[in-house]
Amino acid sequence: MINKETPVLVTGGSGYIASWVVQQLLEQGYKVNATVRNKSKIAKVDHLLNLQKKFTGKLKLYEADLLKEGSFENAMKGCELVIHMASPFKVNVKDAQKELLDPALKGTRNLLKQVNETATVKRVVLTSSVVAIYGDAADIKETKKGIFTEADWNTTSSLKHQPYSYSKTLAEKEAWQLQKQQNRWDLVVINPSFVMGPSLSNRTDGESTDFMIQLLSGSFKAGAPYLSFGFVDVRDVAAAHILAGTKETASGRHITCATSKTMLETALILRKEFGDQYKLPSKQLPKFLMYLVGPFAGFSWKFVRNNIGIPVVFDNTYSQDDLGLVYRDLSDTLKDQVNQLIESGHVQ
Repeated sequence: MINKETPVLVTGGSGYIASWVVQQLLEQGYKVNATVRNKSKIAKVDHLLNLQKKFTGKLKLYEADLLKEGSFENAMKGCELVIHMASPFKVNVKDAQKELLDPALKGTRNLLKQVNETATVKRVVLTSSVVAIYGDAADIKETKKGIFTEADWNTTSSLKHQPYSYSKTLAEKEAWQLQKQQNRWDLVVINPSFVMGPSLSNRTDGESTDFMIQLLSGSFKAGAPYLSFGFVDVRDVAAAHILAGTKETASGRHITCATSKTMLETALILRKEFGDQYKLPSKQLPKFLMYLVGPFAGFSWKFVRNNIGIPVVFDNTYSQDDLGLVYRDLSDTLKDQVNQLIESGHVQ
């Protein structure tokens, strides 16, 4: 469907998932236009500069600002496929409106306005999240079969409770609405669960890297809260975006999740791989204790009540059937991530 002579636009190109999308596109022979916020911040783009050297003439970097109208015009010129990944992923924020909601919502609006003005674009792939499907683990009780599917939408998050989830929900809904107002380009959405696996950059400011470093460094040595997550490999999420963009029949939303595990189960997988090398938790904290210590760790009582001790399960069959996606085993994902952190000197 997509002509390899026309570049693919990847927004937020230096991000954790986006970097893998850029690399996999280049490996498959595509030209890529990647946007970054600031090309002069070498620490944030050096891995993209390395890809530029490796794939000569195939990767161009552009500066773009989500909140600035017309920012994506030059980068989008001549593109048939736009993969929109630029959106902040932060859990602890001071001003949710400014740090999460505005970039997610206004950024989506600005990008899609540019899509409407760029006649060559045929398809947009949007990075959403499973948090646009559910807000709290307790929401699973409202599902038909006790499992989250693409038919579900997050109705429980707000600016004050789970603001990141709220920002992703509003941004995805806005994208679907704007797509329906025209008939030139179509929209395919990827809804990843918690993305883990090796990073192409040496930065440690991402939630995934931070979670792994905390787990290995003994932050949860006394015990892990019973928090259940869907997990997926970053390389599989990248592959999902490319399949969503290049497979003509791809459509709709796609939960991308390999498996669901609790924090303790994740630690047990790591212990199996690395023995007692790291201060991993070996027991689960009781829920009543989370009510006591939660507020000091940034967990509100509402969060504890609606998430601790409640398993989450996702139906990933549509991503496999519609995209032909094959998932890696979580133990390979975690092992590769730890080895990358060791190589880059972030973990002993």
